[in-house]
Amino acid sequence: MTQTQTETLTRRDAIATGATALGATTLGAARLLADEPKPRRKVRIGVVGGGFGASFQWNQHPDCVVTGVTDLRADRRDLLRKVYKCDQVYDSMEDMLKQARDIDAIAIFTEAPNHVPHCVAALKAGKHVICAVPAAQTLEECQLLVDTVKKTGLIYMMAETSYYQQETITARKWYEEGKFGNLFYCEAEYHHAGPLRPKPGSLAIDRNGKRTWRYEYPPMLYATHTNALLTGVTGERLVEVTCFGVENEVTRKRDNAYKNPFCNQTAMYKTNRGNGFRGSQYWLGAVSITVRASWFGLKMSFLAQTPYGQPPIRVTVRDKTSFDEAGFEFQEPLVEPIKVPKWYETEMLPKPLRHGEGGHDGSHPFLTHEFIDAVVSARKPTVDVYEAVAYTAPGIVAHQSSLKGGELLKIPDFGRGT
Repeated sequence: MTQTQTETLTRRDAIATGATALGATTLGAARLLADEPKPRRKVRIGVVGGGFGASFQWNQHPDCVVTGVTDLRADRRDLLRKVYKCDQVYDSMEDMLKQARDIDAIAIFTEAPNHVPHCVAALKAGKHVICAVPAAQTLEECQLLVDTVKKTGLIYMMAETSYYQQETITARKWYEEGKFGNLFYCEAEYHHAGPLRPKPGSLAIDRNGKRTWRYEYPPMLYATHTNALLTGVTGERLVEVTCFGVENEVTRKRDNAYKNPFCNQTAMYKTNRGNGFRGSQYWLGAVSITVRASWFGLKMSFLAQTPYGQPPIRVTVRDKTSFDEAGFEFQEPLVEPIKVPKWYETEMLPKPLRHGEGGHDGSHPFLTHEFIDAVVSARKPTVDVYEAVAYTAPGIVAHQSSLKGGELLKIPDFGRGT
């Protein structure tokens, strides 16, 4: 029943039954109007960072409108303006926070070393925040971020693409359904092969030949892409780590902002459930770009596709048994290639976002929707601040382990919130 119809009925009832009936009918109409679904107010978002930040779908979400954009570079400000059809352009994030009164949330896609300072500033300014990975650079920054979110009571989400890759969604659904049985081991890889000496115009050297924050950045400080492939599926926390690094002729000089000697790092973690997890972060070498994992269970295992031609594989234990040459009995597994669903084409997303645009295996529409829906619904997002530091802190400690020759180190637990 619409408001116009309700008012018409109210007037008709008043004429027929008099003033007493009018009062009763008005109360009834008020109840009917209260029961009708109210339109959800659109989240007004400001986007900071015109590189990665231009690859999301804020302007496509039915509950969102972009009301401000900014980047320190004029060309990227212009790109954001065009992508999001937003003419409210600020010269800096600081200007946006000082001047903007029509912004509810900030999407921060700036340099990794600036994530915590920028997130803290936005949260203290009363804005909900979604931020690119990693959440922090140090354990102290992890704690500061957690404390700031708790103090402000605002929503923070980390835009971890691995959480919403199509194979990760599949693994998470199977895990929740108990298909793995005891998922006792996982190994994940983030391999991003690159030139030995970056050229101007690359991610590590800007157009003017100046080093960016990415120049010889420690691989394990960017370990959220791998750690999310376990923690984002099972909810486990990584509690101990030993990690080994590989140097090359450039990195061993430690001629970088981080005094980092490693081009590649491999970590072996122990989880709070006593399970093993290997995470490898390789910048250089004879490897192909990939973000993938293999999940091993007692009942079923799932091996994500590789860049070397292997399709997604599901391995299932069958009742059929055989004997090997030594006479030991074993169960013959069923090994089958599978087709992973395109979850971004399903009702998991609003209709305008049911596409895989933006990169990272269709994850961007999910990240867009999850953050906006969390703000509208006043709920915590999937990758909230506690999940974010649970993906980030293990890599920070792993890097320290590799600097100490692989020493076994404890990983602090920042909690899970409420």
